[in-house]
Amino acid sequence: MFVVVFRAEIRKSDSDYAEMSARMRDLAMNHFGCLEFHSVTEGQNEIALSYWPDEKIILAWKENSEHLIAQRLGRDRWYSSFSIQVARITREYRIEV
Repeated sequence: MFVVVFRAEIRKSDSDYAEMSARMRDLAMNHFGCLEFHSVTEGQNEIALSYWPDEKIILAWKENSEHLIAQRLGRDRWYSSFSIQVARITREYRIEV
């Protein structure tokens, strides 16, 4: 399993941003096999974690036409800066109490 860590400094958040975020989450989860998605915003900082079964799917997601539009809009309108890290998860522990 892989995790994609997306970190961004938000320049401008508007209704278009909220709609695009919801659409990207839906697309990733329901059409590209994203296993989990979590996002947190604190002030102007956003971090999103998405979990994927393999790297091939992540690369397909990165090149999806709708996602490419969202990426361009992110650079042009919504983010001052952002970074993306892709990591393989080699171990997981889960405790339910």
